[in-house]
Amino acid sequence: MFEVSTRTIYRDIDAINVAGIPIRSHSGVGGGFEIMPEYKIDKKVFSTADLSAILIGLSSLSNIVRGDELVNALAKVKSFIPAEKAKDIAVKTDQIYIDLSPWMGNQNTQPYLETIKAALQDCKLLFFGYTAHHGNKTARTVEPYRLVLKGSHWYFYGYCYTRNDYRLFRLSRMSDLQMGRETFIPRDYKKPVLNFEEILAAMQTEVKIRIHRSILDRVLEYCTCDHFTPDGDEHYFVNFPFIENEYYYNILLGFGDKCECVGPPHIRKEMKRRIYDIAAIYGD
Repeated sequence: MFEVSTRTIYRDIDAINVAGIPIRSHSGVGGGFEIMPEYKIDKKVFSTADLSAILIGLSSLSNIVRGDELVNALAKVKSFIPAEKAKDIAVKTDQIYIDLSPWMGNQNTQPYLETIKAALQDCKLLFFGYTAHHGNKTARTVEPYRLVLKGSHWYFYGYCYTRNDYRLFRLSRMSDLQMGRETFIPRDYKKPVLNFEEILAAMQTEVKIRIHRSILDRVLEYCTCDHFTPDGDEHYFVNFPFIENEYYYNILLGFGDKCECVGPPHIRKEMKRRIYDIAAIYGD
């Protein structure tokens, strides 16, 4: 369940004992570890740093995923705060604020999150329209298994009846989301692959671009300062990480006339073709 080794669990049991919580073990079939039934949690078990970290996490999650259980969890954690430490913990909690809600964007995200969350809890099917790559629209019926926040985008993972396989769906591409009345029996599902660092590293190459300093902050979203070489007082040459697909070409085009692709020649040529195609839309 927690994707840890047996050795890690034993270390955690030792850590709980060291923290002053009495653990007892039972050997044999059906045995294991348990906290002694008569033990009551001492509020002093949690340090100021512990409580601050928990409150920061719960508060940031409650900004985007609302629900009574989160409100109750926040209230319970706050009940552990001794009166003499309340001000100190409030100050430390306010030092980090995590707001996962977007500045602007698709207004369906919040209500869709609530619907998917309800479907996850009750094991109910979801019905929606989905716009995939190249604008292809299909109707989907899906068993939901997991909500995922990756980067700044929300996804949900489930078993799609249309594709007879597991799929990761981006919420902003969904429409007319409805939760069905019927329930399903959960599968032993395989978890989605969310770490593509090695794959991207193998696919990426570097292109050389020349940018105006006015877009320096935007380019730094994609690479670090050691990729930059000054070119006079107003410009920089940048070794920009690049994959030859629509997404990366659109990134460079998005920099507008503040960015010139210097090379390699075939990517510069492709950039030029795309710019001509855009210009053609607006006429001579």
